[in-house]
Amino acid sequence: MTGFRIVGSNRVADAGFLAIDEVAVEDEGHETFTRMVVRHPGAVVMVPVVDADHALLIRQFRAATGGELLEVPAGKRDVDGEAPEQTARRELAEEIGLRPARLVKLAEFWNSPGFCDEYTHLFAAFDLAATDEGEPATHEEAAMTTEKVAFADVDALIARRELVDAKSIIGLLLTRRLLAGEYEGMAH
Repeated sequence: MTGFRIVGSNRVADAGFLAIDEVAVEDEGHETFTRMVVRHPGAVVMVPVVDADHALLIRQFRAATGGELLEVPAGKRDVDGEAPEQTARRELAEEIGLRPARLVKLAEFWNSPGFCDEYTHLFAAFDLAATDEGEPATHEEAAMTTEKVAFADVDALIARRELVDAKSIIGLLLTRRLLAGEYEGMAH
């Protein structure tokens, strides 16, 4: 284990659900240096499993990329005290109007730990049922479309750069392994 430790933090900016902190870090030799850290409330990601061979993905415009991305549904953990599973159910209903009867936790991961503290909980969502909760909350969500994608096509989509979203690649590959009996998911 290294001897690095956080010795101070100063809020530089608030930008809606994000904030930027200048963090003071002390190294093993007691030398102090600073790093900028983007603070994020965390996220949930869901792979909606339609059947043993297909998942439901969304295609939506992402301003950060300047174009549309094919991706699995996801959402921010922006409700205080809400468990990741509850957030996943709520976000899936809001984004695509489906509620899962069963969630299997596949992974947890840091998205970009070099500069951001966003931590993501990834689930496979099974036994989907329609709900009337799906109401687009943003311009992008109002214009997004859903696409049924075969798990067998995921490798080709990645190779052709049609699937370039990290959370979606991780989620689809782990869900495919789960369905094949090669991965059990995470214990709760």
